[in-house]
Amino acid sequence: VEPNATIREIRLMFHKLYPRWYPARQSIKLDPKGKSLRDEEILQHLPVGTTATLYFKDLGPQIGWTTVFLIEYTGPLFIYFLFYFRMTFVYGLDERFTSSPHPVVNLACICHSFHYIKRLIETVFVHRFSRGTMPLRNIVKNCLYYWGFAAWLAYYINHPLYTPPSYGKKQINFAVIMFLLCEAGNFSIHVALSDLQRIGSKTCKIPYPTKNPFTWLFFFVSCPNYTYEVGTWISFTIMTQCVPVGLFTLLCFIQMTIWAKDKHCTYLREFKDYPSHRMPIIPFLL
Repeated sequence: VEPNATIREIRLMFHKLYPRWYPARQSIKLDPKGKSLRDEEILQHLPVGTTATLYFKDLGPQIGWTTVFLIEYTGPLFIYFLFYFRMTFVYGLDERFTSSPHPVVNLACICHSFHYIKRLIETVFVHRFSRGTMPLRNIVKNCLYYWGFAAWLAYYINHPLYTPPSYGKKQINFAVIMFLLCEAGNFSIHVALSDLQRIGSKTCKIPYPTKNPFTWLFFFVSCPNYTYEVGTWISFTIMTQCVPVGLFTLLCFIQMTIWAKDKHCTYLREFKDYPSHRMPIIPFLL
């Protein structure tokens, strides 16, 4: 290959020789234990001499991220309704197709549905993915996580024996306001990140606050979308005062902290002028 060849061009050449392994399925490395090279990297700019040995790894069958998100988020939306409408096989014949006497149950259904409908809209119209695919085998694990937790939460929130929050309307109203603010913030960050990356561009850039006040959290954290996401589930926990929701929120926080730290480290590694006062997910703390 020519010295000015990109890794993407090498992937295409490899695919031409071995049609089974399409570019998205390939991992090209300089070292068997190293990281995969990015498509835009140029061969002559890599730490190699006049000859280079590249290592190939089969990533397995791939699936597009848009399809992944649509599957992951559609499941919880419809699973929740099975419990909300108290289908026969959920709580028994005596409770079939009955409604809860507590308004907070209806409100929780509206908020839960709104959250996942918003995610579906963002997947189709907002998100731009730097990586086009993920391993097909991961879809089962991801769906078990999202779908399973949706069923667990819905079972207890819509249970005939469910009791409303201790502080009544004050607690619920506070939680709803907090929920809507966090959802608006999360959406604003996703739009800002999408605008930062033009269609067809995979170049990583430093995100900065815009005129939208919800984006001002960029002053303090690298991944405010995760901060708002955790805030959404904290507010949902306060609204429903349900232990399974709290456990789900805790797991969300742990997972998103891991993602935020990884993204934060990527920013620090790629940009020497990256704002030093930013934290990954929680201002001034974490």
